[in-house]
Amino acid sequence: MLRKFFASRWGIIGTGAFIGVFAPLLQKWGNPGNMGICVACFERDIAGALGLHRADVVQYMRPEIIGFVLGALIAAYLFKEFRPRAGSAPIVRFVLGAFAMIGALVFLGCPWRAMLRLAGGDGNAIFGILGLVGGIWVGAWLLKGGYNLGRSQETHAAVGWMLPLIMLGFLALMLLYPQPQIEGQTQSGVLFYSIKGPGSLHAPLFISLGVGLAVGILAQRSRFCTMGAFRDLILFRQTHLLSGVIALVVVAFITNLILNQFNPGFANQPIAHTMGLWNFGGMVLAGLAFALAGGCPGRQLFLAGEGDGDAAIFVLGMITGAAFAHNFGLASSPQGVGLHGIAAVIIGIIVCLFIGFTMRKKVA
Repeated sequence: MLRKFFASRWGIIGTGAFIGVFAPLLQKWGNPGNMGICVACFERDIAGALGLHRADVVQYMRPEIIGFVLGALIAAYLFKEFRPRAGSAPIVRFVLGAFAMIGALVFLGCPWRAMLRLAGGDGNAIFGILGLVGGIWVGAWLLKGGYNLGRSQETHAAVGWMLPLIMLGFLALMLLYPQPQIEGQTQSGVLFYSIKGPGSLHAPLFISLGVGLAVGILAQRSRFCTMGAFRDLILFRQTHLLSGVIALVVVAFITNLILNQFNPGFANQPIAHTMGLWNFGGMVLAGLAFALAGGCPGRQLFLAGEGDGDAAIFVLGMITGAAFAHNFGLASSPQGVGLHGIAAVIIGIIVCLFIGFTMRKKVA
């Protein structure tokens, strides 16, 4: 019965609604504004916590990301869907992950956060969502023209366990080196912690981890994916996955109204800028990279949890891309796009198009 429910439209709607309730609640409990959940931003914070970049306002080992992977792992084992596999163009997936992160950080959010920003009243999210759909449309056109990263091969169980083990290691580091209680201290053992900015804002550890685990379980079962929702609509006119995304936005909007977190407008939105063209352009790059890699950043975490080593490579590419973005002045801030962010978006789109056109099956 559970299998049938999660495979149904009500299953995907239920997953979207769950995220729509708990993302605003995580914001209420301490996460940054309109960022109850943001896969790209949270992976960026993890990169900062590890010292891969030194932007001191975005450094925190986000438990939600750990929970997504481990929740998907639990669900995969419970339903006998843990299938270790790898070998489908890993270096390309790594590059796509890096550029997906750069595009997301020019916009300041992943597809999930774009929807949550909209549900919180941020009008700038409209440009980001339009760019996301545009990037996915180009990716869908390339898919229709024969683009293919090749088939993954069944492999050793240890390969499928790699990213979950890394996440368990991250959780152990959080427990061994908790946030310093001394005022002004930013490092605890090997981890860095923000004392100001978005990285300093977070819900309690075990609440964040619990919500992450629940989302990981639900999304693994229902195949929740924002990129897949728009791809399926464009290519096949199917709305199954899209119904989950719509549920997320509607329920998050209602929850924000109840929590008094709905603030409509464009100016002075939390962790957002008003450069509409580059909100659009950043998400064109991100959407194109997600389409070519076969899933949005959340879906990549859930796939990695069920044993997909190629998805794990994409995740590591995103974390590395976050380090590039902050070390090289590519990421945006509330003041606008970073010094080299516009050039990075243009280069990223060119690289993604190169991958899309050169990795097509030849017609016999």
